[in-house]
Amino acid sequence: MDTTICPWCQTEIVWDEELGPEEECPYCHNELKGYRTLNIALGSDEELEEEDEPEEEDLGIWEEDDESHLNAIRRLEAFGAVGGDLLAYESGVEKILDHQEEVPECPHCREYMMYAGSRSLGPDYIPVVPEGLKAPLLKQAAKLNVYVCTACFHVGSFLSEEDRNALIRAVSQD
Repeated sequence: MDTTICPWCQTEIVWDEELGPEEECPYCHNELKGYRTLNIALGSDEELEEEDEPEEEDLGIWEEDDESHLNAIRRLEAFGAVGGDLLAYESGVEKILDHQEEVPECPHCREYMMYAGSRSLGPDYIPVVPEGLKAPLLKQAAKLNVYVCTACFHVGSFLSEEDRNALIRAVSQD
């Protein structure tokens, strides 16, 4: 007899070797095979070290993302090293994020971004009317919500809710 632990309900499932392994947990009825289950083989330390090393084809764009995320972490650690309180910073960030209507993810490091304010496109923005439309996509006075990443401090902006709706109305005109 062999034993399996359901990854969903953490229940021990005993199955008979003649019948084979269960495909579904008899307790919570979640699948035990397929894309939802992660099987981890425990072996010697040498085998595990070999498996941890990524192959060259597995690197690429993700390596760049990991590096930018690591740089962001280093910046925060440096803040702690010069007398800053990282726990206080994280606590303050959570309080701010809890009160935001939108919490976008940073396109660089995928951490959450804090709302920092808004700005308008300004007088140097010249709206155009695309062919087939009666009005420009954005008004000259369109507002942008400005966000700052809590880890890498990237600054990004998104259209305000009102101007998003105006853009949708402008594009959907007949």
